[in-house]
Amino acid sequence: MKTDVSVETLRRALTQLQETLHDKLTQTVLRKMQQYAVDVTLDPDTAHPELILSEDGKQVRDGDITHELPDNPERFDMCVCVLGKEGFSSGRFYFEVQVKEKTKWDLGVARESINRKGEITASPQDGFWTVSLRDENDYCASGCPRVSLCLRVSPQKVGVFVDYEEGLVCFYDVDNRSHIYSFTGQTFTEKLFLLLSPGPHHGGKNSGPLIISPVHYNK
Repeated sequence: MKTDVSVETLRRALTQLQETLHDKLTQTVLRKMQQYAVDVTLDPDTAHPELILSEDGKQVRDGDITHELPDNPERFDMCVCVLGKEGFSSGRFYFEVQVKEKTKWDLGVARESINRKGEITASPQDGFWTVSLRDENDYCASGCPRVSLCLRVSPQKVGVFVDYEEGLVCFYDVDNRSHIYSFTGQTFTEKLFLLLSPGPHHGGKNSGPLIISPVHYNK
């Protein structure tokens, strides 16, 4: 008995198989990266005066009010950003940030010597390796120009993995277990720090915090 199978049917089946294999590979890679989870907290001495940090240093949000704080060299004075306390100058490390219910944010890593005063260009050439959300669903990666990202779903939690010696910075959608973007072939010569920007308050529309979340590693 002969059965005719259309080319389109075969193409759909092959596409589904490729997507399944890709998803399984991505899940395996993400699990391996999660083994390098580190405990990072935010450094209040670097926080822009509008930012409000939680007592445990795990959350940051825009308070929509500029507070009177010392203008020390470490502090951002125009860009609404904050760095982590812990710096890394070798090996591999990984952390996760909850971005749920946000309409704008930036997150990633930055080198120690970045400019923190005045207007800042977020690009690898200037020491920033970040991904961003703009206008609720416009995702991009830092660069000159920025790299637009087409994501199937909006991430609720973003995982960031760095391999210092390999010059690699990877971003993953933790819940969807999918790859977001990677910077490859980078050269790191300084300490790297977590960088977060929760975005402006926008009258309460973007008032929620960015949260450094515990990593739940599943073998």
